[in-house]
Amino acid sequence: MLVNILIIFTLQLVFVPIMTLRTIFLVKNMSLAASLLGVVETLISIFSLSIIFSGDQSLLEKVVYAVGFGVGLFIGTRIENKLAIGYTTLYVNLLEENEELVEALRNKGLGVTMYEGKGRDSKRYRLEILTRRNVETEVMAFIEQYDPKAFIISYEPRRFKGGFLVKAMKKNMRNT
Repeated sequence: MLVNILIIFTLQLVFVPIMTLRTIFLVKNMSLAASLLGVVETLISIFSLSIIFSGDQSLLEKVVYAVGFGVGLFIGTRIENKLAIGYTTLYVNLLEENEELVEALRNKGLGVTMYEGKGRDSKRYRLEILTRRNVETEVMAFIEQYDPKAFIISYEPRRFKGGFLVKAMKKNMRNT
């Protein structure tokens, strides 16, 4: 029974992160990687479920299966956050125009578009920045150094096309 428990738990620790990454790859339209992970996921699933449904499983083995699933989800999301696949769009709302921040961001190789708008009490300024997800936290911290009161919203764009920005990001973000 102890061997089964260890096997079940280990299989779940491998299975669920693979399942999590496969789902993320599907959402990000990375179908080849998702397909390959799907094959591995299915093989692991068949093997682990054959142990669980063998007819000799104990309540402890079922609980370990469920706990392994939960721990696997945690690990899978941590892995995905470290990989940070794709791009993010940052909308940075400022109370005042901050040319120093805009110039500093552009010097880091980021494309920045500034908009001026009317807020409830006064003018507001919004920066729109497209960047790779794996440097999102770094860019947000950089913005905060220049304007601690900046209000930042992050979105993940599904698709985009054209412009100098994608080429510039690939070239310049390697140097950051």
